[in-house]
Order: sequence, then C-alpha cells, then structure tokens
Amino acid sequence: MLFQAARDVFSRRSFLSHPLRRRFNTAAGPALNTSLRRSYLYVPTSSDRMLQKSLETTSDIVIYDLEDSVPPGTTDKERARQRLKEFLTNKSADELPPPNRIAIRLNDINTPFFKHDITEALRIPSIRTLILPKIHSAKDLHYVSREIYTSFQSESSRNPSESPLHIVASIESARSVWNLGDIAAWKSEHGPELGGTLSALLFASEDYCADTSIIRTPSRQELLYTRSQIVVAAKTFGLSAIDMVCINYKDFDYLRDECEDGRRLGFNGKQAIHPAQVHIIQSTFVPTSKDILRAAKILHQMKVAHASQIGAFGLELEGGGKEMIDAPMLKQAEKTIQIARAAGIEIPDAAIA
Repeated sequence: MLFQAARDVFSRRSFLSHPLRRRFNTAAGPALNTSLRRSYLYVPTSSDRMLQKSLETTSDIVIYDLEDSVPPGTTDKERARQRLKEFLTNKSADELPPPNRIAIRLNDINTPFFKHDITEALRIPSIRTLILPKIHSAKDLHYVSREIYTSFQSESSRNPSESPLHIVASIESARSVWNLGDIAAWKSEHGPELGGTLSALLFASEDYCADTSIIRTPSRQELLYTRSQIVVAAKTFGLSAIDMVCINYKDFDYLRDECEDGRRLGFNGKQAIHPAQVHIIQSTFVPTSKDILRAAKILHQMKVAHASQIGAFGLELEGGGKEMIDAPMLKQAEKTIQIARAAGIEIPDAAIA
C-alpha cells in the first residue's frame, strides 16, 4: 500500500552528532525566517486511512492529492473531494499540519473536475498552496488566477490578505519546457493577494517522459537537460525548484543517490510518494557536515581578511594546496550556513575547528 506504515530503515543519526558540532559565532547574514521545503509527500484522498496517516508525517509539505491517486470516474473524484473537505474542516487546528505545510493537488484545468476542486479548496482557509498539474503555458496560469479571483469576489470564506495563496506549477510536457521562461515569469493580473503567487516549479518526470517519448534509465542522463532548465528558470525568477518523484520507493540507496543528484543540480526539494522516503529527502537536501565546516571556515577567514583590508584569501584543502576564496565563494558559504540554521543544525566554531 502506498501509505502503509513503514519502519525507518535508516539510522536517524546524522552529522547532528558529529564531533565538530559546536556553536558558530561568525555572522553569516540573517537566518532564514521560513521553514525549509525539502520534502513534498503525496497523500491519496481516496482513503480515510491514508488521510489519517498524514497527521503522523514529518514531511515539510503534505500534498493532498485529488488527481492521479484518485480513480478517474466522476463518482470517485467527487467522493475524494468531499472526503478531503470533511477531513480538513472537522479536524482541529492542533490535529492538522499547520497551513504552511498543507497543499492540495487539483485535477488539471482541462478536466470537468477542476472548477469544483478549486472552488472547494478556496473555501478552506487552511489550504495555502495549490499544486497545478499539466501547466503548459502562462496562459494556463492566467486561467487559474481568474478562477481564484472570481472565487474571492463571490463565495470564498478566505481573507486573501491573511491567508495568501501560493501556486506550484507542474512541468509535465514538451510544451511546458518550451515555455518555461514565460511560466516562471508569470504574475497574476489581479495581483498576488487576489490572484495567487507562483512560488515553485515542480518536475513531473513520468508525465514528461510519456509526452516526449523519452526512455527512462537509472542513470537519469536523459533528464539532465530538462531538470537543469527547470532549476535555471526557477532561480531566475526567485522560485523554488522541486525535483521528480523517485518511483522505486523501496530502494533507499537509489533514492539517496537521486536526492544527492538533485541537490547538486540546484533543486530545493523533492517529491515523495511514500512516508519512508521523507527522512532521506530531508536529510539529503541540507548541507553535509563537510559543507558546513568549509562554509564556516570561509566566513571566519573572510572576516579576518576584510579586517586586514584584503578581499580574498587562500583556504587550505584537506589533501594539500589552497583554494582561492573571494566574493562568489563567500555568497555560497552564507547560503550554506543559512540553510543549515534553518534545518536546526548547529554550526562549528571555525576559529577553533
């Protein structure tokens, strides 16, 4: 079963218990004031049991799915929508994940289910993020935004200024990739409060392969160009980039390798289809202990260099030699420390490490 209880097959020990775990005193810029969004766990709305199980997950984002995990028949779609509505409205706020962790994946705009989905979603203030499948162009986002605006003007119980709506566009086709720049640059004609704000691009790899006839391999080389393009487009416009699902949900070594690959490419997080994937995703989409120590040393030594009116310095490498450190590396180090702090990781004191 997709949402069966799974034992944690990996040790929870990480570099949190590393011997270099000491407090870091060198300023690294302001810490992130929003929680990290590394794991995006899909929860089928076709099952009361799976909805109840979702209350136990530690996933950064919980995506209640009305699309692919629900059978395509009208009756099944209506029941799933009603089941989710009752679940989110009958539970107390203390029982549910906080609103900033709740997302809902609607059926796509070309189905007869979309308007019903979005109308009901906007009646529930705890839903703050909409995952929109099969976004092929900015025109599709404008269509969704108009539906949001119309709902806010008529029957929505939501106060847009108090519960802003975030939109995640799912990239699933050749057309989507061709139009990536326009999609990533999209802004609502009704403004962010009344029309929604695009916050992330999400890669739906299996749909994309089906559309393009790309043959999937364990190496993922055939998807390197597309994944890189999604990251570049997202970062150009200040959006998060969410990597593809690892469909082999019981091969944890492969999942970790795929996570590391995604992080190297610049993705901020990854989708999950099983609760057992969440911990691996979360522990991979943060800097390693080695990354953190290197960043801490860069910040400390750059502070010393600046005090001596020097703009660059040589950082000693483990195997010998020195690496020239200047402003771009300083920026990378600051980001590393910010992410580590947001993940609750203590930073080593580079002055004595």
